[in-house]
Amino acid sequence: MNLEQLEIRVQQTRRDILRMVHAVNSGHPGGSLGCAEFFTALYGKIMNYSTDFNMDGIGEDLFFLSNGHISPVFYSTLARSGFFPVEELETFRKIDSRLQGHPTTHEGLPGVRVASGSLGQGLSVAIGAALAKKLNNDDKLVYTLHGDGELQEGQIWEALMYAAGKKVDNIISTIDYNGQQIDGSTKNVLDLGDLHAKLSAFGWLVLEEKEGNNLQKVIEVLEKAKSETGKGKPVVIILHTEMGNGVDFMMGTHAWHGKAPNDEQLEKALEQNPETELKDY
Repeated sequence: MNLEQLEIRVQQTRRDILRMVHAVNSGHPGGSLGCAEFFTALYGKIMNYSTDFNMDGIGEDLFFLSNGHISPVFYSTLARSGFFPVEELETFRKIDSRLQGHPTTHEGLPGVRVASGSLGQGLSVAIGAALAKKLNNDDKLVYTLHGDGELQEGQIWEALMYAAGKKVDNIISTIDYNGQQIDGSTKNVLDLGDLHAKLSAFGWLVLEEKEGNNLQKVIEVLEKAKSETGKGKPVVIILHTEMGNGVDFMMGTHAWHGKAPNDEQLEKALEQNPETELKDY
């Protein structure tokens, strides 16, 4: 897809997110909206994958969502990319739905290879997958996404140390650095300090993009990350995003981390993100 087509996808993804969480008065719109550009770039431009889904993923790039609470953006992306019918988005968080609040594998939803949402575990799983690819002489890459608040989990730092120590250089991890988490700003809850320096000290090649909601910039930093794989170091991207991006009253606050809009708020949010040629589900 070209940049214009990808921008249309971003806008439609925002609509999907808002409508999904509103319908069940439940879910996490803030972080989902902030990552719409990342997911669109990843699945629309960067990754080499097949929608003929199988759990092994041999010969294709893999993606693991660690901060599973932003499932709305993940589900929208998978559906819009052809993994399952777009109409299934209407079942989000409903009884017997494959689209649970946090992604799970027990219902066999195409595109989901690991249950996530218990924060801190995704990087460990992804490193295992990356090592398996090395053992199988599979030259494809493994991608992950993490929340910045998630970095307060100790398991993340054990995994960071392991990946560098074992030269797992076929992994690209991205940190959604929006400065917000469920209880407030990350600075007030537990300041991450100089994250760039910490990640570098742990042996990772660190890239940083200040405009994480600029689609072209996101594509460029992901392409740069790909060019740095296979050089003996794992690669991490610090991606500065805005929680609630694209909806003015959701931006600049942690309040919409896990709160759904009411009818009036949904109407205002959708006015800022008109329906595209891709159409609502």
